[in-house]
Amino acid sequence: MSAPELAQFARERLHGHVAYFATVRKNSLPRLHPLTPIIGDGHLYVFMEPTSPKGKDLERGSAYAMHSSVADNLGSNGEFQLTGYANRVNDTAARKQAASLATYKPEARHILFELGIVEALSTVYHDDDSVYTRWKAPAP
Repeated sequence: MSAPELAQFARERLHGHVAYFATVRKNSLPRLHPLTPIIGDGHLYVFMEPTSPKGKDLERGSAYAMHSSVADNLGSNGEFQLTGYANRVNDTAARKQAASLATYKPEARHILFELGIVEALSTVYHDDDSVYTRWKAPAP
């Protein structure tokens, strides 16, 4: 993402925090799971169990959506969401990098995905007003 303030907002709300991660099942219904994203060195990674249904969805080419947790019913810390596509990572160096950036110790059996971002959106609430910041990836 080439919007530095938005990227920092994302890092503060996602890295090392539980977020909500949605994929699309074969039957087109959504699938929602909590996970802990890893952000650093220009990458967005997620580790997961090799038997995870969401991993199977991603390997099939499903799009994803991720939404940060909020601090309270007022959304006082703001909200952040992403959409995009994932690529499974089998590279040993990338796996070591992701593990070194993680706020937890991934298990050897976990599979790794790098998340590509198509769109990012932050929402910050001020009294009776909402401020939105949106970033879209350039067209290929």
